[in-house]
Amino acid sequence: MAGKDLKKLHQYLKDVGTYYLATEDGDTPRVRPFGTALLFEDKIYILTGKAKNVSRQIEKNPKFELSAMDKDDRWIRVSGELKEDNRIEVHHAILEEYPHLKDSYTAGDDNTNTLYFDIDSAVIYSFTEEPQVLEV
Repeated sequence: MAGKDLKKLHQYLKDVGTYYLATEDGDTPRVRPFGTALLFEDKIYILTGKAKNVSRQIEKNPKFELSAMDKDDRWIRVSGELKEDNRIEVHHAILEEYPHLKDSYTAGDDNTNTLYFDIDSAVIYSFTEEPQVLEV
């Protein structure tokens, strides 16, 4: 069962639109923008292509951290592992949520890669308030 703040985390990611996902490439950190965040079966999913470097990096080391800043100058840091879940129903759900991606991805194809956040930590920070630890 998902923690009480999973919907809050999901809404935060939807509201900011773009967040930055960090992975590892050997001994080099890699950061790239992401914009997908689908709440499905009590998990938050992202979509990328299997042909992309990020997919290969996650396969070798599934640990991630993401960060984003909202319009109120609060920022979030989320860390954990990314777990692959390429069921056709997940593909359909994320492509319905983000129809502009249908030009690049097709449910059930060999490239579409959907992953969910297995979260260790999610904290919202501010310059003026104490950090808010989310229960996810």
